Amino acid sequence: MKGSTYRRCYCRGEDGKALGKACPQLSSRRHGVWAVRQELPARGDGGRRSFSRSGYTTAKDAQADLDKVRALLDLPDGDDREAQILVGDLLEDVSKNKKAPLPDLAETRRRLVRGQKLTATMTVGDLLDEWLDVKRKSKRATTVNGYESHVRVHLRPALADYRLDRLGVGHVQQMFDGIDDQNEVIAAENAARHEQVARCKWPQGGRPPASERERLDAEKAKLAEMPPFRRITGKASKQAIRRTLRTALNFAIGREYITFNPAAHVELETAKRPKGMLWTAERVARWRETGEKPSAVMVWTPVQLGAFLDAAEGDRLYAFFHLIAHHGLRRGEGVGQDWANVSFETKTVRVAKEIVVDGWTPIETDPKTDGSAGTVHIDNGTVDVLKAHQAQQLQERAERLEAGLPWTDTGKVFTAEDGAWLHPAEVSKVFKRIVAEADLPPVNLRDLRHGAASLVKAGGGDIDDASKKLRHSTIVLTADTYTELFEEYVEELTEQAAAAVPRARKAADSTPVHAPLTQGPADDGAPQEV
Repeated sequence: MKGSTYRRCYCRGEDGKALGKACPQLSSRRHGVWAVRQELPARGDGGRRSFSRSGYTTAKDAQADLDKVRALLDLPDGDDREAQILVGDLLEDVSKNKKAPLPDLAETRRRLVRGQKLTATMTVGDLLDEWLDVKRKSKRATTVNGYESHVRVHLRPALADYRLDRLGVGHVQQMFDGIDDQNEVIAAENAARHEQVARCKWPQGGRPPASERERLDAEKAKLAEMPPFRRITGKASKQAIRRTLRTALNFAIGREYITFNPAAHVELETAKRPKGMLWTAERVARWRETGEKPSAVMVWTPVQLGAFLDAAEGDRLYAFFHLIAHHGLRRGEGVGQDWANVSFETKTVRVAKEIVVDGWTPIETDPKTDGSAGTVHIDNGTVDVLKAHQAQQLQERAERLEAGLPWTDTGKVFTAEDGAWLHPAEVSKVFKRIVAEADLPPVNLRDLRHGAASLVKAGGGDIDDASKKLRHSTIVLTADTYTELFEEYVEELTEQAAAAVPRARKAADSTPVHAPLTQGPADDGAPQEV
């Protein structure tokens, strides 16, 4: 293809038109600038085009860029029309921006070979958009919502404008440093708001006197101008943000956009998984005195669990709580359980679906992980409870239909009163009400699943048994959460083991088994032989 370097100037004649090559001063080497012009492959529609650029101070500089342009044009094979058009598109696009550098030859060759875009430099923001589009088609809605939240709040504001191939560990570390700085601001603003809230209250109680109402109104006006309470981004949240970015960058590596994942090399403080603890008598007494929970994960003793189930027995969701407490299903798994996957004959419950909340809307999805989808073996008592629940559900259905009221046949084990899906939040609401009415130490509904692990230990099982019961993907996860909880059962199990040995007489009524080795006179102050 034709191409050349030439010298041009911007002088104009008396009529205002550019003189171009007719300028008499071009005979001087110091006049004008050098330029390049190179014919490009025709566009896809057959239209002609060229690469042109001027402003070079020497012919050598102009020739150097012309050589680069020709090297780029030589990248496609002579019979690869599609690739030739792509390279032409790239150079035409660069030609429009006089300040844009010429594309790197090696990078353009790499993209061309791998079928990647040539006409644009991908930014982190571009990658995040492409990655989320793919995830929306393959992941659970709740999982994608978490990804989108991390992208919207943290990743896009801090990293979106960086070129993807130039994103480094320092850029990612800077983002997390910014989160820490923002946490300090949020903590200070929350503290100031707490103080202002206190100033807005009349400490004596009741209606304040007229002389104080004006002052309180002024304090409330100040409160309205302050930032609202906000949550800081904790250690666990920062780890989750990094996982999101690392996953997106691994996607980019898979697409051969980049070869290095900087998110994998950022050091963050590890968030410790909260340890499960039993509500012992001492801890219950302390909680009643201070209102403070010893741990984020608290588990009832078997006696306390029994008291809760006794209190829940009259509720239409009793069977739900019984199943969760004894066999460790997650809330969404319990709500989404189908009768078709319950077998009274084999005493099994197959976890195949769950109902989770997307915003506030309940949606049905596959279980949380591949390991979560599995078969749970249930005891005879749970079989009886589920049979009674099924009979009650059939009676409710018959009564509503007889009364001309609607009934939705969802096939779910646990439903609303009209047979429709049970909203997961409704289960938690009922659970909290029963706990409060029974005056039991507080646990979350999810803690019933943790309690199922403790029942494994109480029955003589170990960490491995608990891991299988809860369908954890790895025993490490089980050990991190339940090791200390299991250790709290050691003393109780030790006493049970000792009590299992039959004795003919009570220890309190028996004489010592071993007499003293040395029988001597009464102690007269002299040392005795041992």
